Amino acid sequence: MAAKGKAVVDSFRRLLIAAVFPGMLAACDSQVNATGSATQDPGQSKPVAARSASTTLPEKTNNAWEMTPFSLPALDGENHGLEDWKGKVIMMNFWASWCAPCQYEIPEFVQYQKQYADRNLQIVGIGVDDKRPLENVARSLGINYPVLVLDPMDSRQLMRKWGNDTGIIPYTVVIASDGRIKYIHRGQMDEDAFNSYVLPLLQ
Repeated sequence: MAAKGKAVVDSFRRLLIAAVFPGMLAACDSQVNATGSATQDPGQSKPVAARSASTTLPEKTNNAWEMTPFSLPALDGENHGLEDWKGKVIMMNFWASWCAPCQYEIPEFVQYQKQYADRNLQIVGIGVDDKRPLENVARSLGINYPVLVLDPMDSRQLMRKWGNDTGIIPYTVVIASDGRIKYIHRGQMDEDAFNSYVLPLLQ
């Protein structure tokens, strides 16, 4: 009975998220149904290519340190903002526990963090989810980088701030050590994208 009740709550929660941010669930589900590794927008027959962040974000800047700062609670119980990792090469990754493509890319992110931490890489997860399911995924996948908790009901403004108008996840923003936004990737990020856009930024 408890499991059934939880399933009903989870279903209701997904419907509520879809009502507030309709693109989020559809985008994630389309990735699973397409190739499992590339983003597909509704109505398109082939994967959408990742793009470089060549235009300014809504705050009319392309530098993370010129944007209005934000602070979110993390799984460690403390509040954190991007400024905590200023000076590092940051991969800010929006994800959720119920998003399969998100979980497909996390093991690679764990390996990147382990391999390149001494070269100034810092991955920061932004979990668009409740704390408990995020903790479960973090534990099962051995996430070795900070995970901040973003309430799905409050996610629209922050995601749009970082250029994510449709609410698609996973969604990764790559920030150089000087704060410049160098690359934005919609959908599951593969090794080729990491090697092309992140690796050259590392010391």
